Amino acid sequence: MDPEARRILLHGVVIPAHPLALNSHRKLDERRQRALTRYYCESGAGGLAVGVHTTQFAIRDPRIGLFDPVLKLAVETARECEQALGKRFVKIAGICGQTSQAIREAGLAHQFGYDAGLLSLSALGSASIPKLIEHCREVAGVIPIVGFYLQHAVGGRVLEL
Repeated sequence: MDPEARRILLHGVVIPAHPLALNSHRKLDERRQRALTRYYCESGAGGLAVGVHTTQFAIRDPRIGLFDPVLKLAVETARECEQALGKRFVKIAGICGQTSQAIREAGLAHQFGYDAGLLSLSALGSASIPKLIEHCREVAGVIPIVGFYLQHAVGGRVLEL
């Protein structure tokens, strides 16, 4: 991980889940999407987590085709904010799916310049703990990962030692 991003994370910062701005035709509204990114940067957030909210799982559907453009738009706008404000923002991309999909998403996030991936394990359903760990290792070989545990009460699985 980039040393400055690591320092920022270890210091402790707010990293909001970036919402998705759609127009009245349910298409990406790039102007408003950029405005949301600038809002978070200018409001004092220490970074952005893009493609992580449950409402954004659909953007990964190839028929919708928004995963790449949403990730790219957010990171480009965050870089503009870094230049304008003279402040480094931690950029985290949501990563999900079976290992092959997660590795593709991690590669894209790395290519676009994200610092880390927030890895969801929900697609692995009832996989064993060793299988989950191997999945995490493989994805972390592409981009540093940030753990996320979706509580059982809201649809996550129980993880036992």
